[in-house]
Amino acid sequence: MELQLLQNNFILHQYGSLFWKEQNMLIVADLHLGKIEGFRKHANAIPNLSNAVDYIHLEQNITQFLPQKVVFIGDLFHSTLNKSWSIFQAWVQHQPVEFVLISGNKDFNPVTHFQDLGFQIAQQLDISDFRLTHKPEDTDELFNICGYIHPGYKLRSKTKQQLNLPCFYQKSNQLILPAYGSISGNSNITPKNDEHIYVLSDQSVEQVV
Repeated sequence: MELQLLQNNFILHQYGSLFWKEQNMLIVADLHLGKIEGFRKHANAIPNLSNAVDYIHLEQNITQFLPQKVVFIGDLFHSTLNKSWSIFQAWVQHQPVEFVLISGNKDFNPVTHFQDLGFQIAQQLDISDFRLTHKPEDTDELFNICGYIHPGYKLRSKTKQQLNLPCFYQKSNQLILPAYGSISGNSNITPKNDEHIYVLSDQSVEQVV
């Protein structure tokens, strides 16, 4: 679905990405690559999952939108270097786009590793009337686009069944993106009267509040 913010046009994609038309920019939050390998290294019992679907989704988003730039707004990697880094390194080298990483609280790898891949590294990114950050930031001067909290929303049916879906969470001066990573989980949101929720389904994004 499309959303207009401060006379700028954005596409909210069902994979959890945000495409900013005027900037030809794809924005992705909380991918958490390497999380599974990091847990296994410490002998945690976890299911046999991987980030393969996330790479497929990224490839599809890049092919669909043809962005000039892909901006990861924090927590791109969830762990220190492990075998997932070589997979990521090979993937990046075959992408015809510029990459920016806004450092998140889980990005433990040295920034030089990303810079060697051609990444621009920043703590925040101010563009026009917008500020891109990892954690939500209250500012009256700029509209904040961020991630970090992995927003989700519970849909309840008339038969009292519940479905917990990732969502975009819009406040008066802020848009919080869902976690792009398929194994990242959600944190349930209870919106206030002046806030909006856009849930992700398999085929679309729908406003429910």
